[in-house]
Amino acid sequence: MRAVRKMASGKGNVSVVDVEEPTAGPDQVVIEVAAAGICGTDVHIVEDEFPTRPPVTLGHELAGTIAELGEGVDGWSVGDRVTSETYFYTCGRCLQCRRGRPNLCADRRSIGSKEDGAFARYLVVPSKNLLRVPDELPLEQAALTEPLACAVHGVLGVAGVTAGDRVAIAGPGPIGLLTLQLVRAAGASAVMLGTHQDSARLRLASSLGADAVIDVDSVEDASGAARDALAVDGADVVIECSGAGPAASMLLDIVGKGGRYCQMGLYGKPIVLDQDVVCYKELTVTGTNASVPTAWPRALELLAGRQVDGTAIITHHFPLEHWDEALSAVRSKQGAKVILTPRNGGAPGAKGRKAVDGVQPG
Repeated sequence: MRAVRKMASGKGNVSVVDVEEPTAGPDQVVIEVAAAGICGTDVHIVEDEFPTRPPVTLGHELAGTIAELGEGVDGWSVGDRVTSETYFYTCGRCLQCRRGRPNLCADRRSIGSKEDGAFARYLVVPSKNLLRVPDELPLEQAALTEPLACAVHGVLGVAGVTAGDRVAIAGPGPIGLLTLQLVRAAGASAVMLGTHQDSARLRLASSLGADAVIDVDSVEDASGAARDALAVDGADVVIECSGAGPAASMLLDIVGKGGRYCQMGLYGKPIVLDQDVVCYKELTVTGTNASVPTAWPRALELLAGRQVDGTAIITHHFPLEHWDEALSAVRSKQGAKVILTPRNGGAPGAKGRKAVDGVQPG
């Protein structure tokens, strides 16, 4: 089968290559991948800004159907529609694992970086990671479960956004747009900030319920415009989703005294911030790293119940062989979420695995 692989450490070194189809070991399943989303982390991996263990197949946002069951797997059948949590291994013994925070396990190995991921037709995962996709939810939208689970953990868990909060979000990319919808679903108001390059995404944010959108390149005082839009001296909560240093500085200006700053975007390198603002405003500053298991069922519920509009987020589809085009679309901020469709363009596997439903390339 064909797979998008990080072949060696260093910038680049990513190719579409032939690899053997995987086989399920004990307590594992093979998933035939219907849809796999490209994440900003995948871009960081290409740029060698995120730790990997090459050679490794990229991709950690996925949905598909079970193609093979390993020994000892109960409660699942071939053909079941599923998505999967991303942690292929955590120790289960460290303090963080025992606290229900496997995302912080020092020995964590995730698919797509240290274990083979979803940018291939078939993928092996532990059966304990599986979640059943509701019948009413298309598989390509179910591939949004992972980024939405990250946003659920960050927005509702770490930042603690609740009804009545006034929130400023920087970065109208896929995570920012999911964050926006969670903020609105929680009963909070939201202002979305982006650059002129984000103009199409800012329009999408407006259609998804943002109380205001601000192109920071087109106004003289973007921080003041955000505060005016929220009708307060400063936001209760600011959430950085862009992974851009200037956005982080701007949000420290926008957040009000006693407010909360939450970092969700990754920069891939150190940035400079005026940390004295944290003291002068008595801010609560938090970061959020990936997801926790409790966020996944909630994310699926939000997608299936259409409280989060997955259709609007997914704007591009590419087969694996067009990986370079897909990556270019992500880098140039075309649309929002870019989806790879691994099963299209190839014959069924030698094992006669059952084809998955519902995804065609655009």
